[in-house]
Amino acid sequence: MTLDRRRFLVTTGISLAGGLAPARSFAAAAATVTPPPDPADWASVRAQFELSRDYIHLATFYISSHPRPVREAIETHRKAIDANPYLVVERAVIENRIAGEVPAAAAEYLGGKPEEVALTGNTTTGLALVYRGLPLGPGQEILTTTHEHYSHHESIRLAAQRAGATVRKIALYDDGAAASQDEIVDRIRRQVRPATRAVGVTWVHSSTGVKLPIRRIAEAFADLNRGRDEKDRALLIVDGLHGFGVEDETVARMGCDFFVSGTHKWIFGPRGTGIVWAPERVWGSLSPTIPAFAMEPYEAWLEGKQLPGPMKASWISPGGFHAYEHQWALPAAFRFHQQIGRERVAQRTHALNDMLKEGLARLPHVRLRTPRGSRLSAGIVCFDVQGMKPGEVVRRLLERRIVGSETPYAPSYVRLAPNIANTPEEIETTLSAVKGLA
Repeated sequence: MTLDRRRFLVTTGISLAGGLAPARSFAAAAATVTPPPDPADWASVRAQFELSRDYIHLATFYISSHPRPVREAIETHRKAIDANPYLVVERAVIENRIAGEVPAAAAEYLGGKPEEVALTGNTTTGLALVYRGLPLGPGQEILTTTHEHYSHHESIRLAAQRAGATVRKIALYDDGAAASQDEIVDRIRRQVRPATRAVGVTWVHSSTGVKLPIRRIAEAFADLNRGRDEKDRALLIVDGLHGFGVEDETVARMGCDFFVSGTHKWIFGPRGTGIVWAPERVWGSLSPTIPAFAMEPYEAWLEGKQLPGPMKASWISPGGFHAYEHQWALPAAFRFHQQIGRERVAQRTHALNDMLKEGLARLPHVRLRTPRGSRLSAGIVCFDVQGMKPGEVVRRLLERRIVGSETPYAPSYVRLAPNIANTPEEIETTLSAVKGLA
């Protein structure tokens, strides 16, 4: 039995005629977005955020404040769903908008193709889907680093445990502030073994602020994989969260096999959204973990057939119902970056972070844990204050209405992260406050 699109419409309980009007939700979201901020005026960009002006916000990398275009897109979709929930959501599923328009916007920013993008709710979910979907078995291993976040380590551990595979962790540097590209690449290259099926790394470490040279690591992987059978190829899996939206980088050309990131941090996307990108040829190496709301798996189930290969990104995207007003508003976040200019976003973010690092480096009671300059750092600055625990420093800064954080790692450091919603004046005020802690 073949299932055409009209049959799918009927079996899911919606007629072609009945669903026409709600589709305007998508067009309305684009039409009601405010004019873009003036890219030449950072005050105009800052005004897009409803951040309290009573505080200096240096921890919004944790979870972002929605800029105005994103807020408006969310509200447009919310109103449409509230007015006609069944027709709006069902039509979006039927017309493949969930697997089409949102991945297309992400792909444009990533520099890839829509069919290479899976949608998730966050980085943790994306990492779990990738590692759990790998064809691992006894005798194979996953190599990772000691610098990863809890979510990355646990995704690896749980996947290896289920498959009977092993896990090894290595340090890429001994002192974050003194890290070097050559050392990082060499340490990874020397530790990849014939049994290594995947290597999991993080683009920018939220523990130290160190940014890895992903392109150079990928080049080393290309050399390591030469001569290997496809089934023995080592995959490079990147947690890209704290570089995505900071760096002026075309992710699809970085050379990694899987790139996983939430979009509700530096991308300033709707809270509860994320992506996984991989080249089309690599998606075939995964198996789905959660049923997908995609046409092909549905047809196979309905007809009692095996799902034909090769695997597609949309088959990895978790099905079930989501906060659709947030998921559908994600293109507004990518447009916001593109309107400002990705290069300008990167330059501004690095300039503010360099200003902070250089000022901290001049304070005798402060020890930087993040490399100076932008070659090996991005938007996160970690440091110690002599004689004070990180939590105490964060508390003292908050008394001055400066919002920072401490890293949830051992050892823990103070962490500040300026972005395009901050100003040089705020960095000066923060440096003055840290100086006062001597």
